[in-house]
Amino acid sequence: MNRTKGDEEEYWNSSKFKAFTFDDEDDELSQLKESKRAVNSLRDFVDDDDDDDDLERVSWSGEPVGRRTRPGSFQSLSDALSDTPAKSYAPELGRPKGEYRDYSNDWSPSDTVRRLRKGKVCSLERFRSLQDKLQLLEEAVSMHDGNVITAVLIFLKRTLSKEILFRELEVRQVALRHLIHFLKEIGDQKLLLDLFRFLDRTEELALTHYREHLNIQDPEKRKEFLKTCIGLPFSAEDSAHIQDHYTLLERQIIIEANDRHLESAGQTEIFRKHPRKASILNMPLVTTLFYSCFYHYTEAEGTFSSPVNLKKTFKIPEKQYVLTALAARAKLRAWHDVDALFTTKNWLGYTKKRAPIGFHRVVEILHKNSAPVQILQEYVNLVEDVDTKLNLATKFKCHDVVIDTCRDLKDRQQLLVYRSKVDKGSAEEEKIDAILNSSQIRWKN
Repeated sequence: MNRTKGDEEEYWNSSKFKAFTFDDEDDELSQLKESKRAVNSLRDFVDDDDDDDDLERVSWSGEPVGRRTRPGSFQSLSDALSDTPAKSYAPELGRPKGEYRDYSNDWSPSDTVRRLRKGKVCSLERFRSLQDKLQLLEEAVSMHDGNVITAVLIFLKRTLSKEILFRELEVRQVALRHLIHFLKEIGDQKLLLDLFRFLDRTEELALTHYREHLNIQDPEKRKEFLKTCIGLPFSAEDSAHIQDHYTLLERQIIIEANDRHLESAGQTEIFRKHPRKASILNMPLVTTLFYSCFYHYTEAEGTFSSPVNLKKTFKIPEKQYVLTALAARAKLRAWHDVDALFTTKNWLGYTKKRAPIGFHRVVEILHKNSAPVQILQEYVNLVEDVDTKLNLATKFKCHDVVIDTCRDLKDRQQLLVYRSKVDKGSAEEEKIDAILNSSQIRWKN
């Protein structure tokens, strides 16, 4: 709607919006001390101890110092979800009443901004017209002080309709970036959605909508919400992530209900010996795979809780699958399953051991889970690099591997050194002596 200057003045002077002051008990600044939830739950917006040095300062570009985003302002879904919550920023806006003694209504926008920058108490309510408010904002931006820009934006947010606010910020990109960051910090998802809608920033709109799932505790309701996100205009990569997230939660709900029933019935051995420590709901994919390898390892591929089913459905890489399955079966001390995990057959029927994660990692995981020395020795022997093999064998006291490797290397000196490390009169000492006294070995010089 177009207005003449006179109409505009009358509109702002008769606006239903309450003017911003620093005295308001229920103003938006008081809400900055409440815990806000966004992504992984934001920290308190302002610390109770009012330690100015502890507040995160914001650069004039609109982004907190130390945080970097991709070109443009849109982060990928995975980046946004893994983002570390940042401490919010805010100028010092509240002072004791006694400090209002030098209050003046005659300060220009420039004077007001300078006072705000110095931490002085100011009232912005005298700036009633749109022209004055925008001049105030431009002065704040020219100062390159994020705290002052934020203070002015809070004032504009309170006293302007969102349509006019969005329209004016669209051509003021520095202030716009500050507002977006501020809304994310305080968790004002509704206004953020309206802003992205106005700007036609579809991917950010979709991402902001998706993040709302974090506020939904009921698994069924969260699943239904995720279903509504599938058709939103994400990038191809993020669309696949959304679909997987929905499918995973759907599986988890089914698995959780079935396993809770089996555990309460007390008739399934694995649940009797190893009661579940937590619900599987809302757990990451790798955690779900570990859970499946722990409780449902032998299930047929056709069941939702089968590890192989999860691997195929979510296209889990072979290395990740083997690593997770090994950790789960070793924790249960199911050594036969561990052996089968690395045993392959060729087309002639011959078997061999193969480890896509490397046998040195297999050994480390087995030792962590207190595997017997006989099993450790078998897998240490499969390590191809000789130095790595010797280091692991020495570290985990796989004496036979060390002795046999030194013999094969014809390294008499290293064998003598190792002889001093084994127990006197032990079978290992006798084995070393027999090798050292053998006339069939031509030792290296």
